This record gives sequence, structure tokens and C-alpha cells, in this order.
Amino acid sequence: MSEHRRKPPQPQGGGRAAPRRAAQPHPGRGSGPGRDVPTASSLGPAAGQTPPGSRADARRAAQRGAAGRSRPGGKGGKGGRLINYPRAEKEGWKRFVPSWKLVGGTALGFFAVIVAGAGIGIASVGTPDPNKAAQAQNNVFEWSDGTQMVATGGSTNRQIVPIDQIPVSMRNAVIAAENESFETDKGVDPMGIARAVVNMATGGSTQGGSTITQQYVKNMYLDSEQTLKRKVTELFISIKLGMSEEKNTVLAGYLNTAYYGRDAYGIQAAARAYFGKDAKDLNPSESAFLASMLKGPNLYNPDGGVGAAATPEANEKRARLRWAWVLDREVAVGRMEQSERDKYKDFPERVDLAQGRGLTGQIGYLVDVAKSYVMKTGDISAEKMALGGYTIRTTFEKPRVDALVKAVEDTRNDFLDEKARPEYDTFVQFGAASVDVKSGAIVALYGGPGFDQKHFTNNANTSGVPVGSTWKPYVLAAALEYGTQNSKGSGISIDSKYNADDLTVINNREGKPLLDKDGKPFRQKNESPEAHGYVTLNEAMRQSINVPFAQLVFDVGHSKVRSVAKSTGILEESMDENDNASFALGTSTPSAIRMADSYATFAASGTHREPYSVQTVQKDGKTLPGFGPPKEARAMDDAVANNITKVLQNVVENGTGTKAKKLGRPAAGKTGTTDQNKSAWFVGYTPQLSTSVTLFRNDPNAKGKDRKLLSMNHVGGVDSIHGGDIPAVIWTEYMREALKGTPAKDFPEAEDIGVIADAAGAPTPTPAAVPSPSASPSASVSPSPSMVSPSPSDGGKPSCKPWKLYCDPQTAAGTGNGGNGNGGNTNGGNGGGLPAGGTTGQPTTPPTGRPGRPGGVTNWGATIGGGG
Repeated sequence: MSEHRRKPPQPQGGGRAAPRRAAQPHPGRGSGPGRDVPTASSLGPAAGQTPPGSRADARRAAQRGAAGRSRPGGKGGKGGRLINYPRAEKEGWKRFVPSWKLVGGTALGFFAVIVAGAGIGIASVGTPDPNKAAQAQNNVFEWSDGTQMVATGGSTNRQIVPIDQIPVSMRNAVIAAENESFETDKGVDPMGIARAVVNMATGGSTQGGSTITQQYVKNMYLDSEQTLKRKVTELFISIKLGMSEEKNTVLAGYLNTAYYGRDAYGIQAAARAYFGKDAKDLNPSESAFLASMLKGPNLYNPDGGVGAAATPEANEKRARLRWAWVLDREVAVGRMEQSERDKYKDFPERVDLAQGRGLTGQIGYLVDVAKSYVMKTGDISAEKMALGGYTIRTTFEKPRVDALVKAVEDTRNDFLDEKARPEYDTFVQFGAASVDVKSGAIVALYGGPGFDQKHFTNNANTSGVPVGSTWKPYVLAAALEYGTQNSKGSGISIDSKYNADDLTVINNREGKPLLDKDGKPFRQKNESPEAHGYVTLNEAMRQSINVPFAQLVFDVGHSKVRSVAKSTGILEESMDENDNASFALGTSTPSAIRMADSYATFAASGTHREPYSVQTVQKDGKTLPGFGPPKEARAMDDAVANNITKVLQNVVENGTGTKAKKLGRPAAGKTGTTDQNKSAWFVGYTPQLSTSVTLFRNDPNAKGKDRKLLSMNHVGGVDSIHGGDIPAVIWTEYMREALKGTPAKDFPEAEDIGVIADAAGAPTPTPAAVPSPSASPSASVSPSPSMVSPSPSDGGKPSCKPWKLYCDPQTAAGTGNGGNGNGGNTNGGNGGGLPAGGTTGQPTTPPTGRPGRPGGVTNWGATIGGGG
């Protein structure tokens, strides 16, 4: 390295810094401003050493100097620090005693921080969405008159009511007992908060001190978790609501979300659960009781609670004390006059604890039917129904429901004895339904012993029990409406004759015998082997003979019968799909509700109304559209329906349904019994009310293939059960009570309609002789139900009535001897016989009345010939 880069040699004696160090004064005893201090240069090397014991003095002097430099004048003090603590001007322990300025400033700063933090917290914490559980309610089901039937169907037993339906007595009781300052505070109680904080800090209870607003926030927006975080959140939301919400809104919200015991959430459910009344009808004593429950129903509900301390006796004692305290507290805070308080000295009586939310007896079945109707008609999902809040006014009339229950139970007790005949009288079940004829409203039903009796199948709304001979009116109605293949579309008369003998061969629509499973001609069996010969369809219905209807269904067509049944309200899915003879005898399985509604169509002269169970539905105070009486529809010609009624009146007056005569007013109905006596029915009606009753037997506990109908032979101690027995007795007893006070009415008079289309082989009657003016020797009768062309000799006036299909002016008087029409045998006028191959008996003229439906003459295989 070159010489010029090297550092020059340093001088001895400390280098260039030595003169500076020497020039600086050395602190020491007595040193200070303005005093001369010897330097190292003047005293020599030994002079720079500090004398022993002088270093502590130097430090103290330096400290005093620093303090002195902080203030003018050089005196020590506190001016150099932001916070004078420890206190510089004090010595010893006094230095650590804070001044009043420090204490006040600290408190003020802490308060400012709290206020700022609270402001930030309130501003940043929004009001959360309400808990779904807090909004969940029950659905209120009402009787037809608007009185409450039951509140159920939701996930929570609650019915939210507005503040105007919460009595003032309840509001006063709760405010006096829970939060005296509620109407003036801002949602929180500082003293209560302090108490809660102390409790949490010391490990004690975290409850207490909450205002009504805070409890409402906890119920509505948060949960019951006892944590500091939840308490702080509750505090902020309460302050926010206290500044923004109306007091009535908060109070109503609290009373609607609080739990009162007895599975009741909200004041309305509680009023119902404890006193069987609406909240708006509570008196001050009852209100004080419910306010007492808010203290904690587990320990205050007189029914008892959970735990050794929550016995009914202990709970009632606590409840009585709390109830009296609430009333006294109302007086103390000026919310009740002493004179009013003095009226309530007796602990309020409560209704019995309802089991299963009141779904006992028939209530469960009624609710089930109405709920299903609401969901289907209003397109309301199961999830929405579960959230509740619907007020559903049904069509069910409590007096008629009670009457139906009594009729069933009385008859059951009279006929059945499970102890004496367990192998026969066990598992016998009843179902019934009653429908208003004019509207289609279901006014009563009997579904079974009740959900509370573990019977969950609604026998009134169950499809699965064959209806037996109660199906025959649909076959006859189809024949009257559409005619048979023998009448070529013209409706036939109820006086048409069919073979009624037992084991008669049934022919198909082609006139060929039906074949059984063995390939042999099928022979229809009647209930008895009695020989009846040919009888009118009216008579066949009166005696409920099977053979005529087994043949008639083929002559009419199964599809036509299904069409008629459907038009009266029978559901297609309940109809037997087989086109066999048994179809006419009731192998279909409509419910009791559908059968009652369907027969109401006959009572209403052919006008059908769908059965309905709900009048109105309300949600949040608004009435939902789409409910009420369904629109009516024309199911069949009124004359057809009135003729069916005429036939069914004959059943009641003179046939298998005579037990119903005891009703003592015009009634029509039909009995029904199935093969092997597995079911029995009676369906009947008056002009006002249509009711069906079914009886069957099965094991309700059986499952799968074992769940089947059992024979009712020997039930009630008799060989077999018929629809005219137990079902008819129940029907009569119920209808007598249900129609009490209702004036008796007659059915509309049935006009004679249709053509007489006798079945093959029926005997040929002799037409009545009728005087006739001069006429040509023969007159041709048009093969039409329309008016016969007049004879040239009768002055242009017709000599036959329009509905007389077999009529000849010349022979109507019986002046000639009817000839043979190559196989057809008549007693008409000349040339009035049937042609060869005639397959039926004589076509006869019905009595005066309406003609059958147009569309052609009867297909008797005959051409009505004229004489020559």
C-alpha cells in the first residue's frame, strides 16, 4: 500500500478527542453552573480521578440538574413527563399515591373509552334475523262457528297475537313483576347489568338484571347460552331496539315468545293451556298467574317439573306465593288499585292438562282432513304449515260431531261385547261422514277411537273398504242417463225388467255368456237362492238383488257407470278397474266422505259439489284466497237423480233399509254388504243432509300382507252383518239428533222418464186399451222416441203420446189380435208383433212423464211392424 494512503501516526496522550474530554467539566460535589472546576490539563494526570465516595453525590447532582433544566429557574419537578406518576415532587411512599387530578383524568378517560366502544359496538352490531324457532307457531283450527277447536300442527305450540289482543291486566302484571321501568328505560338497566357482571365475575348465576327488552332480544334473536359474548351482544341489540322500536312492539314480542310451561310458547297458547280461553279474555288474577310462570315454569308450574325440587306440591306453593306477590307488586307500582286487588283472594283454577295438544277423540281426524285440504287447495307446502301461524276455520259442526260420536259409541255398546265374544267382536271398526247437501260442506265425521288411543287411520277418509251394494245406484243412474245397448242411447225406465233368479248366466255386450275361470258360463249368485223371476229395476234395488245389476252393467257399459260415479264425486283411483260382473256389486273402495258427498248429488237433484272441510284460512291477519264452497257442477239430469231418490226411498220404506224409517221424515238410502261379510254400509240422505256409515273388521296392528279385512260373520252374536243392521242404526240415531230443530222436507217429485227396455226373456205385458178415433187400418210407428206421425184419418192430430215408443192408433184400443212377428209375441193390433230373432220381451210404454234421452229407440231386436 502506498505511503500516502496510510493514516498518519496519532499523537500520544489520547488523540484528537483528548482535548475535548479535557475541556468538559466533571460533575462532582459542589459542581454547578458558574463554578470553576479544575481540569485534567491543569492538575495533571492525578487530578482527573474522582475522589472516593463522590460518585453517588455526582449522580444525585446530575438528577437534580436534569430536573432543574426541565423548568425555568432550575428547580426539579414533574413538568417533563406526560403523567406524573410516580410523583416526582414527593419522596418515599408518597410518590406512589396518585393525585386527585390523576384519578379524575383516568376515570374520565376510561369512561370515554367505554362510551366510544359502546357507540362503535351499537353502530356495528346490526339487528339479526329472528330465530325460526321464535317465529314458529301452531295452526289454530276452529269449528264452523268460529270457536277454537285446537291449536296444533306446527313445530311449536304458539299462536302469535297482536298487542290489542293481550289484555291490559297481563301487560301490567308483567311490567310490575319483570321490569318496572320498562316504559321509560332505553332497553337496558345499568344496575341490572352491573349485578350480572359481578355474578359472572364471581362465578355465580349469570341470570338476573335483564329488562323485558333484553329478554325479548334473547328469545327473538339469540339463544339461551350463558356466555359473556352473548350477554354483550344482547346488550348492544337491546340498546338499539330500545331507541328504535315502539314499546308495545317489544312487549308483545316478549309475551309472544316467552315459555310458560305446559308446552305453551306465547301468551295465547298459555291462556289456552292453563285456562282454556283466548288471551284477550284473561282476568287480572289469571294474568298474574301467567306472569308468575315467567319466573321459570319448571319450578312454578303447579303440574310439577323436572328435578327433585320441582314436585307438584312444591311448585304450587311457589306459584301461589309468586301469584300473590305479582298482584301486590302491581298495587305497589301503581298499576292496580287496592280495591281491585282485594277481589282476587283465591288462586285461579286451571283446566286439566291436555294430552297430545288436544288431539284426542275425533279432533285428530278433523285436523288431519282440514290440514290436507288447506295444503292441497292453497298450495301450501309442508314446511310452511310446520312454521304455523294459520287460522283455519273448518266446516265441522261440534254438535253434529258429538252426535255422530254418541251414535257410534251407543251402538257399539249395544251390539258388541269383546269380553264375551273376543274371537268375533274384536277389531270391529266404524267410520262415518256427514255432508251438507246444499254446499258440500263436511259437517261431521267419525274416524275411529282417536289418535290418543293409538288409532291413527282415519276410517272416514280411508279408501280400502268395498262399498258393496251401495254401488248399485250408480249402475242404475247410468242406465237412466245413457240407456243400454237395448235402447240405443235412450235412457231406460226404472220399471224395466231383468231376470233376478239366483245363479243366472250373465251375458256380455255381445250377448254371449261370460266365462268363469274354468271356461264355463259364469252364473251370478244372489245372497239367497230364492227364485224372483223377472223384476223391475226398482224392485231389484228394494230387495238388493245382485243378478239384475250384474247384467245391467254390461248392458250399460262399465265406462258409463264409472263416468256417472266420477261426476258425483267418486275418485277414479278408488274404482275397481275390472270390467266384470262384480264391479256392479261394489268392489270399488271410496271413502265414507266420498260416499256421503256422492249421494248428496242425488239429494240435490243431480247437482254436485265437491266435499270441502275449510271455510276460510287467515295468515298474519289476511284472508287467503281460494277457500270456501266449491263451484257446483251438473252431474246428471235432474230427473235421473230424482228417480234414483225415488228408488232409494223405496229401499227405506219397504226394503233392506227399513230401520232408517225410524228417522220419521222423508229419507232415501241404500244398504251394502260384501262377500264373506267383510264390510257393511248404509248411505242415506234427506233433502238437507247426506251421511254414510261403514263397518268393517281388521287388525290395526297387522302389517303388510297380514293387514286385511276379516269376516264379520258372528259379530254381535248374529250369523252375518248387513248394511241394514248396525250401520243403519247408527245412521238413524245420528240423523235424528243432527236434524233436530230442522223442518222436515219432501224430496222433489220424480217424473217418469225413459223407455222400458226389458232384458231378454222378460214376459210380454198386454198394452192398455186406449180409445182411438177413426184411423187407417194400420199405422207405421217410427223407430224413434219422437212423436208418431199422425194417421191421415185422424184429422192431423197425433193419437199417441210422444214418449210412447210402442203405440199404434188403430191397435192401441186392443181391437185386433196381435200377430206373430216371426218369433215376437204381442197382444197389440194387427201386425204388431216382433220380427224373427227378437231377443227381448215386449217393449212397453212407461207411465206419463218425461221421455228418455233422445238418440234412438230401444234395441229390443225388434222392428215395430204395422198391420196389413
